[in-house]
Parts: sequence; structure tokens; C-alpha cells
Amino acid sequence: MTLPKRLTDQLNKRKANNSLRSLKSTNGLIDFSSNDYLGLSRNDTLKAKVDKLTKDLNLGSTGSRLLSGNSLIAEETESFLTNQFSSESCLILNSGYSANLAVLSCIPQKGDTIFYDELVHASIKDGMRLSLANKKSFRHNDLSDLNKRLATTEGDKYIIVESAYSMDGDFAPLEELIQLCKSNNARLILDEAHTTGVYGLLGGGLSEELGLENKVFCRIYTFGKGMGCHGAAVAGSQELISYLVNFARPFIYTTALPDHSYIVIKEAFSHLSNVGKERTQLHNNIKLYISLYNQHLKNKYARINSDHPIQTILISGNDHVKSLASSLQSSGFDIRPILSPTVKEGQERLRICLHSFNTEDEIKNLVTTLAGL
Repeated sequence: MTLPKRLTDQLNKRKANNSLRSLKSTNGLIDFSSNDYLGLSRNDTLKAKVDKLTKDLNLGSTGSRLLSGNSLIAEETESFLTNQFSSESCLILNSGYSANLAVLSCIPQKGDTIFYDELVHASIKDGMRLSLANKKSFRHNDLSDLNKRLATTEGDKYIIVESAYSMDGDFAPLEELIQLCKSNNARLILDEAHTTGVYGLLGGGLSEELGLENKVFCRIYTFGKGMGCHGAAVAGSQELISYLVNFARPFIYTTALPDHSYIVIKEAFSHLSNVGKERTQLHNNIKLYISLYNQHLKNKYARINSDHPIQTILISGNDHVKSLASSLQSSGFDIRPILSPTVKEGQERLRICLHSFNTEDEIKNLVTTLAGL
């Protein structure tokens, strides 16, 4: 049976504007694409430890956490993360996407208002769609615009931002946001997806880095990026976690992670105390790339100012950015184009992810190749 015509038309529209998505493997290219910033997914010491601890475990959890899917290992891992994140309590979910859906779909209620940065991740927007609360966007990192919108709102107020933005690599002005929340009696929900593990001594992201963990109403951590594994967690008060266990449908009605995943999460965070060299190397690689960009690419390509591992080369137009990405891939670099509608039309870009394991020669060769395109 064929697709309905309107769905076929949508696919054809994607083909016409060169934005049709498809799955591609890396085939041994140099990684400048993944979110494995510290290389934990490929760390041999960590893998050996996990293999030893998980060899006798069952393959699956067999049910949701409220039925057969809970375990002592799951609870021990949540207790460990509670201490790691300096929070009252913690709840593990299956992914960052599920965690954002869980929080946004059930915490803000009808009559409340969610204020969200215009560049928040799709999972946040999908979570808000499931909420009965009002939604208002504000200009990216523009606290003046946010403050104006906060002034005319009734009901409980929630502000949702990312600590570091996935397509731009810039940071939220967290200290100022917390002050704004305090003066407007608003609750801050912070998505730490792209700072988890990379910032903060214990991997607690930007909020830990700035010593502001207890000033944030709800923190959402994702483990599939800097931690190199899978899953996510919400950190906050005991009441917040109890409410999620009782009302968050993406938690209640899904099969739980297997015990293998909980052990990987715990061991990955435990391993952070051993990655001081990798963290230093990552930040040195960021400085090296920015320096080389300023020397060789500044007059040719625009970038968004960022000290995060996510770096951007702005290339207007899907056709142009896909062509450049293809040339880079042919030269051995795994770099992907970010197309509209994922970003605004005219804001298409190459998204370059730097890692602790990228060598100086790899970064220099990447910049040299870009300069020649």
C-alpha cells in the first residue's frame, strides 16, 4: 500500500529543496561529527571495566520501572547520580529526548506559561506540544526580550533553556537567568545535554561549573553525548522526582533500560576522575581550532562565536552546504551539513564537533582543506 499523497508530496518537497534526510555510515572517516567529546565511548579502560561487571547480567529489563523493570542496580545508580549532581533526588530515563518529553509534558499545567529560547532542541518543543500550558518564545539568549514577556503573564512561570545550544555551540547566560527567575518568581528548567561530563568537576555541566546547581528548579542530563553511553536523568527535589514517577507518561509507560545501561552510566561518571588529561586536551583542541580559523578561514567563512566543542561554519543554502560537506567527507573528514528546516533558511552550516582524541594534525588538515574549498 502506498503512502497518502500528501505524505508523498512532503517527501518530494524535501527532495526539491535538497533537504531529504537519509542514513549514512561513517566508514572510517576522521570523527568531527559525533558528540563523544571526551572519547568515553571508545575508552578501553572503561570498556574493560564494564565488560567485567556486566558479563552475567540479563539482556533486557522486561518491563517498565513501575512493574518488572526496576532493580537494585537502577536505584543504586540513581543514588550515585544524586550525589554526583548535588541534588535531593534523581530519576533516570531512557534518553534525553524522553527526559525532555517527561518534564515538559507533565510539570507545567493548564494556565501556566512556558517561556522558551527560540533555539531550544526539538525534543523540548515536542514536550511542550504535549503540555496544556501556554507557550511563549523569546529571542535567543535575549534576557531583555524574556523579561518583557514575563511581565504580562499569570499562572506559574517556567523558563526552559539549554546550557549549551546544539546547533550554535554557545552558552546560556545562566547566572543572569537565575536572577531573572528570582525576580519574576519563575522556575528554571535547564537542559544540560551538551555540557554533561564536559563541564563541572563531577560532570554536572554548566550549573556545576558555576556553582549554581541548587538554584535551578530542574536539571536534565543526557548521557549519549559527553558521557559516551546511553540514557538521561532529571535532577531536582524529591517532590519533583516523585511527581515525575507518578505523572510523567514517557517514564511510566516505557520499558526500562537494562541493568547493563545503568552500570555503564555509573562507571562512566566514576571514570571522569581519570580524564583530566582528556578534558585539558579537548579545551586545547578548541583553542587550536579557533586560532587556526582566525588565521586561515575568518575572511572566507563566518562562524558563531563559541568556546564549546561544537563549532560552526555558516554556509547559506542547502545545496552549497551539502556540497562542501561532501567534499570534506571525500577528503576523509566526517562532517555533516545542517540543513534548513533544522536551522533557519539562510543559516545552514557545517557543524564541526571537536574531541579530546582529535590530533593536532587532524585539526590542521581540516582547516587547510576548508581553506582550499
